[in-house]
Amino acid sequence: MNVYFDNAATTPMDKTVLEKMLPYLENGFGNPSSIHKKGREIKSVIEKCRSKIASLLSCEPGEIFFTSGGTEADNMFILNTAIEKKLDTIITSKLEHHAVLHCCEYLERSYKKNIKFVDSDDKGVIDLDHLESLMKTSPNSLVTIMHGNNEIGNLNDIKKISRICEQYETIFHSDTVQTVGHYNLNLNDLNIHGIVGSAHKFHGPKGVGFLYLNNKHKISPFIHGGAQERNMRGGTENVYGIVGLTEALELSITNMADHAKKVSNLKKYMIEKLTHAVDGIKFNGQSSDLNNSLYTVLNVSIPNMNDQQMFLFNLDINNIAASAGSACTSGSEVGSHVLAQIKKNKGHVSVRFSFSKMNSKEEVDYTVDKVCEILKI
Repeated sequence: MNVYFDNAATTPMDKTVLEKMLPYLENGFGNPSSIHKKGREIKSVIEKCRSKIASLLSCEPGEIFFTSGGTEADNMFILNTAIEKKLDTIITSKLEHHAVLHCCEYLERSYKKNIKFVDSDDKGVIDLDHLESLMKTSPNSLVTIMHGNNEIGNLNDIKKISRICEQYETIFHSDTVQTVGHYNLNLNDLNIHGIVGSAHKFHGPKGVGFLYLNNKHKISPFIHGGAQERNMRGGTENVYGIVGLTEALELSITNMADHAKKVSNLKKYMIEKLTHAVDGIKFNGQSSDLNNSLYTVLNVSIPNMNDQQMFLFNLDINNIAASAGSACTSGSEVGSHVLAQIKKNKGHVSVRFSFSKMNSKEEVDYTVDKVCEILKI
């Protein structure tokens, strides 16, 4: 059996999405910036996609800008906002994705911005009282707090955070890469200045995503060299990627309730199976709390093991794809910066299993059996 439990890193593309993209890969070669018929046809396709995404997220088409993915979108918002608005302080957490944290480090190093980190407990839960106190003492600031943590699965209450930010007139951005397509995000009902999405996190193609930029929040282009994306991102648009992104998001949101139920049940089933099968097993962060974590992510702390890479290698030999954490830190000797911030168990290794609609209970059974075999060895 081949088991793919690394969906937080990337998801398999839905066949329906691929079928939607193929005509544009084969015949949709017109440059959307060209004024001839071929160009105008493709330009129309892009704008229809923009309108569809805006409709799905309850915002205006003019607030959606296509990018190469979530990392570019995060960079575009954070860097341009902090520099252009002449902000003094960036308020964030040490649990953020590196797409956010490395931006903050760059701003601190190159632009002397003050970076303040909100406190979190040993499960990675953000202290909202501390966040508010940081806003009180830093009036000219940007808050950037992710919606769902890609490693330990913790869900942050971005609606509550947005209300606090509104109270202190603070700019608010959230890395929503793990929640777009998996959770309802009504941007008309959320006081937020920017969120991001990446198609390959919800069964779309890699290399395409978007930035939602609230029309009340103006920034300059991030990539220069052309008038594309209404003068906000130079470069010929990834047309078939945008088509795939739109189809994947529509499928995800249309079938969200069914997918969420199925995947949540799989996660619950795996928690129960592992708890029964492995003495002393624990779960990192809030990932085993079905009400306060991503239903797609389970971060497992496995006892009587010291070599994480060897454990993952043994899973791989048994055709089980899982990870130690973010795919973006794969190969790094530093280890997970997220796990470094929370309470860890001595003599345990941490493994992230992440699920999608394409997984099954049979795959969970197989994986738990193999985990037990590896522990016996």
